[in-house]
Amino acid sequence: MDSPSSLLPSKDTRICLSSAHIGTIKYVGHVDGTQGLWLGVDWDDPCRGRHDGVKDGKQYFSCRVKNAGSFIRPSSSVCYGYSFLRALTTKYIEIAHGPSSHEKITLGSSNGAIEVEAVGLDKIRTKFANLSRLREVSLDSEKVAFSDPEGEINKTCPNVRGLDLSASLLPTWDMVSLIASELPLLERLALNRNRFTPLKNCLNPSNFLKLTELQLNGTMMTWEELTSVIAFMPKLRIVEMGYNTLSHLSSRQSLPAVHAGLEVINFDSNELVDWSHLCHALGPYTSLERLILASNRIMDIAALDNQLSPLHRIKHLALSFNQLHQWLAFDRLYDWCPNLETLSITGNPLLKDLEMGRHARQFVIAQIPSLLMLDSAAISPKERTDCELFYLSYIAKTVRGCQEEKYNEHPQWKALCAKHGKPADVASKKSHEDKLSNLLIHVHVYQCSGDPENVTDEEAPPIDLRVLSTMTIRTFRLKLAKSFKATRNAKISLWLKMPDDKFVALNENDDQDLAWWGIENASNIFVNIQLRK
Repeated sequence: MDSPSSLLPSKDTRICLSSAHIGTIKYVGHVDGTQGLWLGVDWDDPCRGRHDGVKDGKQYFSCRVKNAGSFIRPSSSVCYGYSFLRALTTKYIEIAHGPSSHEKITLGSSNGAIEVEAVGLDKIRTKFANLSRLREVSLDSEKVAFSDPEGEINKTCPNVRGLDLSASLLPTWDMVSLIASELPLLERLALNRNRFTPLKNCLNPSNFLKLTELQLNGTMMTWEELTSVIAFMPKLRIVEMGYNTLSHLSSRQSLPAVHAGLEVINFDSNELVDWSHLCHALGPYTSLERLILASNRIMDIAALDNQLSPLHRIKHLALSFNQLHQWLAFDRLYDWCPNLETLSITGNPLLKDLEMGRHARQFVIAQIPSLLMLDSAAISPKERTDCELFYLSYIAKTVRGCQEEKYNEHPQWKALCAKHGKPADVASKKSHEDKLSNLLIHVHVYQCSGDPENVTDEEAPPIDLRVLSTMTIRTFRLKLAKSFKATRNAKISLWLKMPDDKFVALNENDDQDLAWWGIENASNIFVNIQLRK
């Protein structure tokens, strides 16, 4: 350790135990009814804690998360961390990893993080023994706690563009700023799973002049704490704030103009509920184009008042795995985001509706005219036309009342009628409905483990699907993946059984529709699903 263990640490010092548990010291002193000195620790992992800093009714310290605190004795097993350069040289030069060349590393961040086994990292380290050549540095979980003497980091590794200091022992933003000041080319900074004390002093913007991406997933930072920090990062474009238990965003009335350049904000896996409040809190970010709100608790999209939407520039929005349960939400969403191009909505309760859930894609495409991609599947001009015609037909058949009543319940009704023509009155629209129904076909889908020629009805009973004949093969694959509950990385191979019992592979030209391939009512489709290696 660079810090003498014989000296008592100060409040807010970060520590790591031999068990790999990391925490922040919130109290140093005596505890009533006991002998000697104690350290009151707010643990990053609440499961390590036992209380909220209260002993026998007396509050000694407080915790960010309930019951994340405990008392420990000062001892030599408590690690107070290392300097940046010591951690860097230890990882990239000094460590001998033994005869095995296999190591486990973490790729990605937020919900997409995965652990993989890497081979030959020692050889890579040898190539980077000249640290001045490093452009990407990962010191995740390397117990970095403080900077080095002025000029030493810059002298050692001046070309770093990307830096990962996740799960470190850095206590404050001032220490982060000191390290960043030594890396003038720094563009990407990952600080996931850290616990910083709230910013008390202004940071020097010149220390973050080239920084464009900042990751703060799992830091338990509040929105106010974030905005106070990024005010000193003038070129910032991307911010990740996932897994921070955020339930709301405070709306500050006066934010510096520096926020105008922010283009992407990731709020994955928080507890955000109020859509309207969220949108107004993000109003100052006038360049925002991508907003990730997957795995939150948004239940509804409130109607927009007669004003310009704070999110009118948003082009890409993720709303998967929220609590949306009303179809009107998507009409309102178009009012909030009139330039929306891509949207994800999988995992919401309304998609499980037995009657309307099966038409979810058609409805949403018709409700949001600007949409180009839904749930990762592109929307062709032909599919949009089919969906809008289907939507008009559905409303005409199911919504009673005058035109104005239809418009009140379905705001796109007037625009779609103007685009495609108004559906006939109920008494005379039968032929029109029959024409639309001809676009919907029933297909029999058989799952096979190999060659489809060896499959019998008894071995693999088919499932029947009702689909649009104008649906592309790519969209059909996505529908099959959902029907068979296939994983995202699964490889799905398709065959069409011809009248002469021969099979035609449907594994090319994914942009062609089912009708182009000759798939019609009662066609037999065989599907093989395999996990990609």
